[in-house]
Amino acid sequence: MIRHVVCFKLKEGASAEEAKKMLLSMKGREETALDVEVGIDGLHSPRSYDLILIVTLKDFAALERYQTAGYHASTVKPYMHAAADTTKSVAVDYPVD
Repeated sequence: MIRHVVCFKLKEGASAEEAKKMLLSMKGREETALDVEVGIDGLHSPRSYDLILIVTLKDFAALERYQTAGYHASTVKPYMHAAADTTKSVAVDYPVD
């Protein structure tokens, strides 16, 4: 399995709650996502990110499909690109033992 982890810094005025709802809307709609978890930062320190997304996928081929097709690519990704400062967001994709 693969974990896809993204930390988002939201643009000024963007709602963390609304972004969380959008990301969680992938459950049951994005066929490549085996699990979706989303958290909103509670500390709000200068080095904190606003939101974290953790998606579990079958393999790297499923991650590629997730990035380029389906509900995530057509609906969620455009929303998040509008809500988040993509120059300050980070991602890690790693195999789970």
